Amino acid sequence: MLVAAGCSSDSDSDSGSASGDTETSAGASPDAQASESASANAVQVAAYATLPESCSVLSKKTLGELVPEAGKSGKKGTTGEASSRGNCYWTSLDSNGVKGSQYRWLNVALLRFESDGRGAGEDQAHAYFEKQVSGAKAVSGGKNTKSAPVSGTGDEATAVSYDLKKKEGAFKQQTVVARVENVVVTVDFNGAGLAGEKTPSAASLLKAAEKAAKEAVAAVTAANESGGAGSSASPSKSASKPASKSASASASPSKSSAKS
Repeated sequence: MLVAAGCSSDSDSDSGSASGDTETSAGASPDAQASESASANAVQVAAYATLPESCSVLSKKTLGELVPEAGKSGKKGTTGEASSRGNCYWTSLDSNGVKGSQYRWLNVALLRFESDGRGAGEDQAHAYFEKQVSGAKAVSGGKNTKSAPVSGTGDEATAVSYDLKKKEGAFKQQTVVARVENVVVTVDFNGAGLAGEKTPSAASLLKAAEKAAKEAVAAVTAANESGGAGSSASPSKSASKPASKSASASASPSKSSAKS
């Protein structure tokens, strides 16, 4: 654009040349401002670029405590792209003969969001986090529903507990939903005393579910640290938080993004 200003003829008056220079300068300003605005509104790259293998996010010790009769490995659920979603579940039935059995079921689900036209990955993950918590609170047949925040587990976490009566017995359900950056971890853990066995304590089941959620969140973080697939795109906490907030202000997640 500055070249055009140098094409005026030698017959131009001093005032005319000054006017041309002013117009050129004024014409460059909106373009520069537009470029700066576009940079400011650009969607930030998602912090985490991969997920750990879903059946390996919990230690053998933890699995031994939660689902002692589940066997050596869990079973993978049907999922899509492994770097974007995954889930694994374990079933344990500890028989005590004529006294009945203790039943446990554990499921860990991972879902990662990319930054795209729907908004920043972290904002989409937050919307999905809230949807998961609301869904757990509204389960059909759930009684004595309680919810509370869980500390020390990702960027935000909530535990939802309720009783569920089935023909097999009285089940105590615990759901812990946690978000770390652009990934949401959902842990479902329930237990029941069957055929006359004592119903397990809701408090003990909740403590176990919270422990599993913390381990799963730690596994997600570890998978994206130096040497992981997402290490090049993973900013530090201090660097990512302010930019994420500005992204959330300019792009709120839609319903469709929450259903992803």
